[in-house]
Amino acid sequence: MGFFSDLSNFFYDAGTVSWDVILTLLNLVERKRRIGNVTPEGYPGYGGHWPEFRPPQETDSRCSCPGLNALANHGIISRTGRGISFVDLDRHVAGTYNISSTLSSFVAHYAARMLKRNFGNDTLDLEELDAHNAIEHDASLLRLDAAFEPNQSTKHVPYIEELLAAASSKDKDGNDVVIVKDLSKLLGKRRAVSRAVNKEFTLKTFHKLFGCANASLLLSTMGGRVEDLRSFLLHEQLPEGWESRVRQSHGLTLVNFNKLALMIESGVREKDWAQVAQEAAEHHGTVPV
Repeated sequence: MGFFSDLSNFFYDAGTVSWDVILTLLNLVERKRRIGNVTPEGYPGYGGHWPEFRPPQETDSRCSCPGLNALANHGIISRTGRGISFVDLDRHVAGTYNISSTLSSFVAHYAARMLKRNFGNDTLDLEELDAHNAIEHDASLLRLDAAFEPNQSTKHVPYIEELLAAASSKDKDGNDVVIVKDLSKLLGKRRAVSRAVNKEFTLKTFHKLFGCANASLLLSTMGGRVEDLRSFLLHEQLPEGWESRVRQSHGLTLVNFNKLALMIESGVREKDWAQVAQEAAEHHGTVPV
């Protein structure tokens, strides 16, 4: 059974990647979605009108991904964050953030495999995505390491504020925006400090790239705009009237998503933060900031 499952996954992955290349090429020649009509008609958020935001209750399930938490906070997926079907996760991630069918499907299928569930029939609770060193990892851009904060749904506000303050550019409308070099710089700091203060620190190449992939989504879907990121990261709320900054007709593809992630990773310079890491290590036992 394991062999046939692996074979099925191989053909699924190969087919998804092949179709993703086609969608990437189509995005180059097809007209972009009009501003104000990025979210498809019939989906929550069409026309910028998002379902009511409600902060999570104590018994609700949340995870380290603000994008998924926002879907639950707005009731786009289960408000409790529990019993979410992988099919619904796929559909609503794509519709809300204008993610290509290939990227959203790949992410949802990967989560099902990680949890050893059936994509078509089973469900998940958001907190299940945060098993340490599965996809959740040390040196996160926005969360403390699990050694310091086991509940990875807990936001570390100083990290978020530091990210918002790091914006070094402006868009054509004069809005402060976070760009690639800002994210690379902060990820370098996170890795250096975590390595110095966390005795249980681990960070495989896969997790480095996954962290950069998460950062690339902030740039793509939010356009790096600080005003939107503040609501999205601090409150895990979609701003009223907001729509994805991804306007390509077929959404953000795996090709472009990974291209941006590699650009972020190529700019990470952990050694530039050696002095900061040393100072953090000298304050052993304190929470890294």
